[in-house]
Amino acid sequence: MVTPSTGHEAEARDDGPHGTARSAEAVGLATGGVAQRLGVSPTTVRSWERRYGIGPAHREEGHHRRWSPQDIAVLEAMCRLTARGVPPGEAARAVLAERAAASRDTGPIPVRSRPGPAGAAGGGRAPGGSRALRVGTVRPECRGLSRAAVRLDAPEIARILREAVAALGVIDAWTEVMMPALRAAGRKWAADGEQYVEVEHLLSWHVSSVLRGVAVGPAAARPVKPVLLAAMPAEQHTLPLEATAAALTERALPFRMLGATVPPRALLDAVHRLGPGAAMIWSQDHRTADPELVGQVSGSMWGPHGSRSQALVVAAGPGWARTRLPSGTVSPRTLTAAVDLLEDAVTG
Repeated sequence: MVTPSTGHEAEARDDGPHGTARSAEAVGLATGGVAQRLGVSPTTVRSWERRYGIGPAHREEGHHRRWSPQDIAVLEAMCRLTARGVPPGEAARAVLAERAAASRDTGPIPVRSRPGPAGAAGGGRAPGGSRALRVGTVRPECRGLSRAAVRLDAPEIARILREAVAALGVIDAWTEVMMPALRAAGRKWAADGEQYVEVEHLLSWHVSSVLRGVAVGPAAARPVKPVLLAAMPAEQHTLPLEATAAALTERALPFRMLGATVPPRALLDAVHRLGPGAAMIWSQDHRTADPELVGQVSGSMWGPHGSRSQALVVAAGPGWARTRLPSGTVSPRTLTAAVDLLEDAVTG
């Protein structure tokens, strides 16, 4: 016995080359899929719809809400504005006014970002939604940065980072915006495996780019001995060193960056050749921390007899927490404290 098709089944069925099959994109995404794509929770999407009327432009009675690419573009605009600190109510009025204007002038609002793969937006495990980065209580810029990173929205990531540095300065931008987002991405990566590697890598690359842009800027440095910045021989993490370099540039202090995995001989040779006023040595993990090498750097002296000099050695990073440091070596716990110590050493 053949059961007649319902009306909805007929709509979804391909009736041949001249039929009107409805693709998944034409039907639209469910609220959960939209939330995953945007990096917000489904509750947030429903709240915006309930409070501000930011919902699907077209609905069918008796069916779940389906969001078209144009509807999603409105939500993306809402995310961008709230990420910049605009109150949700004000942001909603702005995007709804823009949608109304676009509808009058050119029809549906244009799609501003390319939709992701249909599989990722549907039942697949895509970053975002309930799996968005958990950053806790942070500045709006940090929350916006985290959401942009989950969406892989590189232009928005770059904009937020540049504006944060310009408004807050390097140290506060690093402490209150960059670091909480980087830590949240790292936790997500550790918990969910390879799925979030792309989020952490994209965010780290942009953070590095912005910090390096400040560090190599045209600012004139004061005529003092430079600060030497280097990571331990087995240490590959350099973002904290790059943040230090950018903060030193803001204070018009010269530096020399050696970067990651600096061999002991190369580090000691650089100290003797450069004669720095201070040296900051970074260790991210206790397995890369080598107090013997730090002691050699701290004990290094140069210059003619009678006027010998040596550098203040700053052992920075969580890797030194379990290590007994040589006498005369300091280990600050914050970027502010580290930069203050370095400045005092080279200008005092």
